Amino acid sequence: MGTLGTPRNIDQLLTALRPDSSPSLVWYGPGGERVELSGRVVDNWVAKTANLLTEEFDAGPGTVVRLEMPPHWRSIVWALATWQVGACLSIGGSTPADIVATTDPLHPAEDAWPARAQLVAVAPGALQLRWDGELPDGVMDYAAEVRAFADYFADPAALDPAAAALEHPGGTISFGELLPPAETGGTSGPRHLLLPAAAGWTTVLAETLATWLASGTVVLVHPEVEVTARLLESERIDTQL
Repeated sequence: MGTLGTPRNIDQLLTALRPDSSPSLVWYGPGGERVELSGRVVDNWVAKTANLLTEEFDAGPGTVVRLEMPPHWRSIVWALATWQVGACLSIGGSTPADIVATTDPLHPAEDAWPARAQLVAVAPGALQLRWDGELPDGVMDYAAEVRAFADYFADPAALDPAAAALEHPGGTISFGELLPPAETGGTSGPRHLLLPAAAGWTTVLAETLATWLASGTVVLVHPEVEVTARLLESERIDTQL
């Protein structure tokens, strides 16, 4: 990870990840796929998604982006991009959403998707290049559109530490609370964390951020993936949830 001291916000964390060519995030999908993203590649995908959010939907502070998808490398990118533009990420929260990113755009949940919300379909395949099949009018195909956006985000939002960063059924986390305190972040050295997607969103996000602050690698596995001794050895796992 880059030598910028301990990052105190998401943009600083991404800046620290950017020069890193070692794996930051590894995804094991249910079809046997393995996707490895370096710090630079994570930052590129986040920047592309942040540019999509700002240029297509004018997202920024005050915007609520709801994730209607399970933990996946693409949904972690969505979370980081939401925070980079200064918007609030909603995972089961009660605030009406302005933008909904979903892996199931054909079956909207009316209580979660207000009529005014912009819908974005996120293909669930690990490296899927577009949505498989027809989408309703007005629904953006994320995988097909995001690649056209710049892989550098030039204008990260000035974040209010008291503003809501994450809304979930258990409460709200502010931008000031999103990263661990400076005395605990990034001090334990690199670690290789095996993180089951079934652990739930708040755990996945908290552990991912903490691991990156410690210059580590997150290995995120779909609930249907069998965690074998060979997988643990090949990924050099030293911490497992």
